[in-house]
Amino acid sequence: MNLELASEQDLNQILELQRKAFRGQALIYNDFTLPSLTQTIDDLKKEFKDKTFYKVEENGKIIASVRCFINNQTLYIEKLIVDPDFQNKGIGTTIMNEIEDRYSSAAIKRYELSTGHKSDRNLHLYKKLGYKEMRRVPLNDNCNLIVLEKVEKRTV
Repeated sequence: MNLELASEQDLNQILELQRKAFRGQALIYNDFTLPSLTQTIDDLKKEFKDKTFYKVEENGKIIASVRCFINNQTLYIEKLIVDPDFQNKGIGTTIMNEIEDRYSSAAIKRYELSTGHKSDRNLHLYKKLGYKEMRRVPLNDNCNLIVLEKVEKRTV
């Protein structure tokens, strides 16, 4: 598996994958108005200017993606998405480990991400990787976002 930088030309394919992947979340929450489903290509292009997008391809097709940005010594990891046809093969874990490795430096003190409170598979993955719940933020009547963090451990 090769995690590589995505380009602006990849955004249509990433948006299509995002919608496919988040349909499962919409079913869990009985809510098809989740921001990940309603985001437009114009929204994504604006986001692309401020965040670093990564992709994983197989046979020329994007099967996974993640985006992130740094603010105040924190790496914010957003929208880890894996094509449902490729889930449960360790791709999400591999991406998370790769992102943490790429950004582990003196400039990064912690990692932060969020997922919905009913997203048991996501919560299991993040907790397995050492993330701990910080707080819950209401998204809407059906969903609370659980914000998780992992503090960078330095070896001297």
